[in-house]
Amino acid sequence: MKSPQRDDIKNHFRRDSLQRLKKMSEKSIYKKDKMVLAYLYQLIVEHQAKKIMLYLPLKLEVDLYPLIRKLRKEKRLLYVPFMEGKSFRVVRYRYPLEKKKFGLKEPKYSTQYRTKQIDMAIVPIVGVDATLRRVGFGKGMYDRFFEKEIKNINKIVFVARELCYSKVIVTNDYDVKADIVVVP
Repeated sequence: MKSPQRDDIKNHFRRDSLQRLKKMSEKSIYKKDKMVLAYLYQLIVEHQAKKIMLYLPLKLEVDLYPLIRKLRKEKRLLYVPFMEGKSFRVVRYRYPLEKKKFGLKEPKYSTQYRTKQIDMAIVPIVGVDATLRRVGFGKGMYDRFFEKEIKNINKIVFVARELCYSKVIVTNDYDVKADIVVVP
């Protein structure tokens, strides 16, 4: 259930967390991304994930492109969000990528590259609270997607360059919950 007071606390937490992420130095970002990618790859191998949902990063998010290149060489099936209204569906990662809404890149849409079952979903976060539920950028796209598709996803992995954590519960029941959180 939505609570105006909780939404205010969540928005305040989101704003503070984004400020922390924006203050990181380039050197720090590079090191942290490298650590996160190494651990993510280890998780993918350990869980024998073949069908993986990733995101195409914005500036404040862990840069997954080196991991994407590695996984493509291994012939793993990679899927990324394709925006549709207030949510998205996943489509196969393929070239060319086009810049879309919010500066996001995405492949051209094609129904032949859709999938139902996902072994692992790698999701960017701004922060999490005590319930390990996601605080994102505030658009609700991942929440709407997971509400429909959660039954088709085996593992949900949250990633961030820094753990922005709230001991106070700031999320709602509909916010996506992680199986694993990966931060440096």
